[in-house]
Amino acid sequence: QVHLAESGGGSVQAGGSLRLSCAHSEVRYDRFCMGWFRQAPGKEREGVAYIMYDATTTYTDAVKGRFTISKDNAKNTLYLDMNSLTPSDTALYYCAADACWRFRRWWSSGFSDEASWGQGTQVSVSA
Repeated sequence: QVHLAESGGGSVQAGGSLRLSCAHSEVRYDRFCMGWFRQAPGKEREGVAYIMYDATTTYTDAVKGRFTISKDNAKNTLYLDMNSLTPSDTALYYCAADACWRFRRWWSSGFSDEASWGQGTQVSVSA
């Protein structure tokens, strides 16, 4: 089990930027994936972006060109740089970690109880 803690959420106006961070404990398996997910009120959790052990990244279409996922292995921290934010980006943002062979199977569904999850950080974007 990986311990994860998100930070960096807040309230911004449309067009603004935020950087989310996810500090995590040491991951004990080599080929792991980490990702960002979000859940807006009344909606199901959805995948935003994920990064593989080899730094390959994947984004959902709604954030392509606006969000960038990255990680600093030396600091055990995952990041999500969010630019050109819109009200539709308002949600509770979670980070998650899992072995890549499993992560890629459930990524599109937005949730797996076999993965490790943080508590979430709120992002609110006003018009």
